[in-house]
Amino acid sequence: MKLAKRVLILLLFAFVFSGCDFIRNSFDYTDTTEEFVNCLLKENYDKSLEYMALEHKMAKNTNPDTLKAGLAKFRNVLAESFGTELTYSLMNTEKKFSTTASENTPPHTTLAFVQFANKERFGVFRVMFDDTSKKILNINITSNPKDIPDMVPFWTIALLALIIPAFNIYIIVQIKRSALNRKWLKYLAVLLLNVPTLTYSAMGIFSFSLLKFQFLFGISLSAMGYQGSIVSVGIPLGGLYWLWKLKNQGSTVSSPSQTPDEISPENGVDESPINT
Repeated sequence: MKLAKRVLILLLFAFVFSGCDFIRNSFDYTDTTEEFVNCLLKENYDKSLEYMALEHKMAKNTNPDTLKAGLAKFRNVLAESFGTELTYSLMNTEKKFSTTASENTPPHTTLAFVQFANKERFGVFRVMFDDTSKKILNINITSNPKDIPDMVPFWTIALLALIIPAFNIYIIVQIKRSALNRKWLKYLAVLLLNVPTLTYSAMGIFSFSLLKFQFLFGISLSAMGYQGSIVSVGIPLGGLYWLWKLKNQGSTVSSPSQTPDEISPENGVDESPINT
């Protein structure tokens, strides 16, 4: 038992420290991308090169003058589409491992997706970072400029979606207070049977998935940039079923029985005196 506790504590520490490392790297990726792009927009290409992993084996044959010319073209496209006053936010990072070699992220690299925006439109940088130096190996824009969406409908729906976990918690409490047997099975039904799923994206896209489950309390929320702001709500079938069962618990249908006080002529018994 002591060994199990020690292992659990070690795993907890590893999780906490790995989480802290991920958060620190996330800030590093965003800050590096912002400083790099700001140097580009100011046409300070020599300074921009300081943020690039030119010592990496993937870039060792790169000619600095050729690279500067490419950066100048990239800068012009960016400035023409978005201007030179931008804000930045990290959407997500990823490492891909696939049986198809071409789909894998190169070893010791991380892909970061950084949203950039002016007051009206936004885009997304796909930035490849060297894990050792935390510098940029490659950067490009993933899609055409898009208008910034109105986030009020998204957050309104997200707030309304909190009704689902509140309902599921209420049902779990009612099951706990009930006289039902094997309550853990009922808890699982409430936590797992949240299906089908309705999904709304901040970009104004609704979707419906008949066999997509929302585990635990019935909703999932992602707020990673405008494109990555998505709320999914599972219909709480498990909770609704057990609400119905609890409402009908204890209600039985039985036929009325007769007692001696209810014996009357209407019941087919003669009340006339018995003559002996």
